[in-house]
Amino acid sequence: MSLLRISILIVGTALLLACTNPSVLNTPTPTTQIIASATPLAATPTAVATATVKPSATVTATITPTEVPTATASATASATAVVAQYVFPVQHADVNYGKFHHDYPATDIFCAEGSEFVAVTDGVVDFISFKDIWDPKTNDPNYRGGLSVAIIGTDGVRYYGSHLQSIAPDLQVGMTVTAGQLLGYTGKSGDARFTAAHLHFGISHPTTPEDWQVRRGEISPYPYLQAWRKGEMRAPVLP
Repeated sequence: MSLLRISILIVGTALLLACTNPSVLNTPTPTTQIIASATPLAATPTAVATATVKPSATVTATITPTEVPTATASATASATAVVAQYVFPVQHADVNYGKFHHDYPATDIFCAEGSEFVAVTDGVVDFISFKDIWDPKTNDPNYRGGLSVAIIGTDGVRYYGSHLQSIAPDLQVGMTVTAGQLLGYTGKSGDARFTAAHLHFGISHPTTPEDWQVRRGEISPYPYLQAWRKGEMRAPVLP
């Protein structure tokens, strides 16, 4: 028997056995195939961590002005300013006075002798003449006022009243007084001894007690007396 026939016989026998008993055949070991494709394969779904970004808090910058507008500041200042109080210098009496004085600015307020002369505003007593030493023979102008009192108001103005009958008890230079406080009683001292009783009232800049020309009056008190009599708080304006 030739080698070829022997080989054919072996192969045939193997085939016959495979047909009658398939489990005899060995199952080929599977291999991994790598497929290249132009279309990407769908990725396997995975858990996705989603970060939710919350909007940050809105910051509102409030700008506070460092300066109050001029108009507002002025209005505030005016609203908070303390207004000086003024009263008529003769209280609890009938009075009579005119617009004009004879040869310099002042006002003679005619009233009954012994009427109350009071501080027209808050201030400090600046001058007191306790004695009437006026002599008609010499007629020294420094003593014509007789008994008199002057105060410097908190408004910086000097108020002078003379021809008094007497000075208020315990009144002293340097004493603080308030509007309406008693300073003395009206009369006829000084060169008023030959006239009707009256209060000589003068308004001026502050001055020394010896400066009689200034203290007797620099401006007419009439418009201010009229205002104070009506209850109006009108401050004197000096030149």
